[in-house]
Amino acid sequence: MTTRTRVIAFSFLCAVSIMFWRNSLTNTLELALSNDAYTHILLILPLSAALIYQDLKYGYSKALRVAPRVSPRIGVLLLALALLIGCYARWGMVAVPDDVRLSLGMISLVNWWIGSVLLCFGSDAFRSSLFPLCFLFWMVPVPAFVVKELVQFLQYQSAFAARILFQVIGVPVSQDGIMLAVPDANIEIASECSSIRSSLMLVVTTMVLAHLFLRSWWRKGLLVTASIPLSVAKNGLRIVTIVELGTKIDPGFLDGKLHHNGGIIFFGISVLAIVTMLRILRRTEFRMPLTHVLESGQK
Repeated sequence: MTTRTRVIAFSFLCAVSIMFWRNSLTNTLELALSNDAYTHILLILPLSAALIYQDLKYGYSKALRVAPRVSPRIGVLLLALALLIGCYARWGMVAVPDDVRLSLGMISLVNWWIGSVLLCFGSDAFRSSLFPLCFLFWMVPVPAFVVKELVQFLQYQSAFAARILFQVIGVPVSQDGIMLAVPDANIEIASECSSIRSSLMLVVTTMVLAHLFLRSWWRKGLLVTASIPLSVAKNGLRIVTIVELGTKIDPGFLDGKLHHNGGIIFFGISVLAIVTMLRILRRTEFRMPLTHVLESGQK
């Protein structure tokens, strides 16, 4: 099968997926635009496409120029499994909540895309683009009950982080669940203050940076793992900053622009911390040109 034929076949399979899963794609897009917990989904497909393009640009994926090295049966099995799951999510789960059906539908869609790559381009293409292909699973919107648990976790942990920071700077503080009491103010860490959007954005950003600039799996895992407590610490810092400004400078800070729109500032601080950790981890690896680091990240 020539490269042109394989590209045409892959394009056809992608077109089929858009037609069959158009409702899942539309509902996921609407969810990402309307709910902070799913905003990160908007970044996944462009980022994955850019990483795959990088593979092709730098010549790391040679699968487009050679014949697939494995039987297409694996790809066909994945396509069949994706179609089976997609049909079940669409017509066989009537009594299941819509958010669960949507999650299962998007899982089947990503499986279809991965199966299409295996069928049309073989295992070399899959291995060389393993990260960007698996990264597509971030497009799957987790069910509402999982988001609820995650938000509650971030609320409690953010309150804990804020309490520690208050103690570090010498401010008397007491904590009762998600309630904090400091002189002149009682603070409730509401669900809107959990910063779930920026926390997920930070994890996604860290995964991409680790993939691009680190070689060893344990360093990548360490950096991504560090982004989780860092996202909590970032939110704790935001709470302390707003409360301190509101109680000691101007009460308007407690419900002002920094409260509602200042998340980008603290997100930037957390990204800077991740980049600093990334530089330290890179220094522990053998020095080599950046292009080689990028190449090793695809393996």
